[in-house]
Amino acid sequence: MPLILDSPPPSPALHTPSAAFIRRHEHHTSDVIIVGAGILGCALAITFARQGRSVTLLEKSLKQPDRIVGELLQPGGVEALEKLGIRECLEGIDAVIVKGYEIIYYGDGLEIKYPKRTSGILEGIRPEGRSFHHGRFISRLRETAMKEENISVVESTVTGTVKCGYTGHVLGVQCTTKARPDVYFADLTVVADGYASRFRKEYLSRAPVSRSKFWGLELIDAKLPHALHGHVILTEGAPVLLYQIGTHETRALVDVPEKVEKARLARGGVKGHLREVVLPSLPACVQPSFERALDEGRLRSMPNSFLPASVNQMPGIVMLGDAMNMRHPLTGGGMTVAFNDVVLLRELLSPEAVPDLGNTKLVRKQMRTFHWRRKRLTAVINILAQALYDLFAADDPQLRSLQNGCIRYFELGGACIDGPIGLLGGIIRRPLVLFYHFFSVALLAIWLLLCQAKLVGIPVAVWESFSIFAKACRVIMPVIWSEVWA
Repeated sequence: MPLILDSPPPSPALHTPSAAFIRRHEHHTSDVIIVGAGILGCALAITFARQGRSVTLLEKSLKQPDRIVGELLQPGGVEALEKLGIRECLEGIDAVIVKGYEIIYYGDGLEIKYPKRTSGILEGIRPEGRSFHHGRFISRLRETAMKEENISVVESTVTGTVKCGYTGHVLGVQCTTKARPDVYFADLTVVADGYASRFRKEYLSRAPVSRSKFWGLELIDAKLPHALHGHVILTEGAPVLLYQIGTHETRALVDVPEKVEKARLARGGVKGHLREVVLPSLPACVQPSFERALDEGRLRSMPNSFLPASVNQMPGIVMLGDAMNMRHPLTGGGMTVAFNDVVLLRELLSPEAVPDLGNTKLVRKQMRTFHWRRKRLTAVINILAQALYDLFAADDPQLRSLQNGCIRYFELGGACIDGPIGLLGGIIRRPLVLFYHFFSVALLAIWLLLCQAKLVGIPVAVWESFSIFAKACRVIMPVIWSEVWA
């Protein structure tokens, strides 16, 4: 039998185990199987369990994970945790308050705070995000899941699905535990096994696209220009992110596009690129800790992938989380999307809405509804992440003009800051607001270009203006289309 790491069964003398408990432990049968005890998997398991569902949560390794992304939770994600009743998972992990961002554009700093709430009992108060060590947060989520009597957390490697030979419906999963084969059955199988999902090719028609990697370092006792803020460093190259993840630790993420010449092995590799190009571009107060980390620390990377969401069509199984939908991590929106997806699924797959998760026709109907309703938030975060990355990693004159227009737009203050940062933080959930601000930036970039042109250069400036607007359309329209086309 596999190692089952949940709360020990109640003493028979005090309490008789429930029928669901016996089904999970002796017959490996439950209402829901969730593959992957990560951000979404744990939150969804806890949510289902508190609705009275019997849940088996499978994870290949229950050791504390060690990743360089998934460490900043926007205010919209914190609010989702509160709705799910698991906000306490942010406690006891040395999490750091995040009040907004500091954008450093060619050495000049610009503070961008999250906008004040405009309604409710907290009206007038600015929401806050949190940053933390990813592994500590995951461990807290898993501990919370293990305390739920309707959840069995099993350390096992899922190797495939079990299908009905007549209908093709997914009935459960095959797995391996301590080199021994096993199988689990459920009315519904949820796959949330992350960015490197082994099931994506089989159940989704889309594949992730990656144009760059984040190379990460952990800085010790770094002095940041603006405490309790995420930092975005913009210079000639791709963006650099800095944010505190603990009392003494700060995460540095350097975006390195695939074709960066100086990152090639023949010229010193990525480490040489970080030392020669990135280090001199950082604020002076950060450079000593960055250089120490570069000399002593472990340099790791993660691909920056984009994967538009797909409608779940296969009966008996749904794909969620990064296995189904990814965006560039520049804006730190992944966990916010995941927790808000769980909030929506709590309603759409509740026992009141779907009494029997084995009713595949009804489940598929609810998942189609889920696909379109989630876009109110996820379309905003997905589009914004991809569009901002194109602007912040500008590699041609038109993109650099748009980048400059973006910074000058922020400098106007008021709604020109509150709108974009509200969208990024998962606070404003209206795609048309994103569309408005993006093209306002484009028009401002054009206006700045025309204002700088001399009289004899106006014809050229007009032509360049059309090029800038066309580039803006080429940046955002394909991403919008990917959100619309399912």
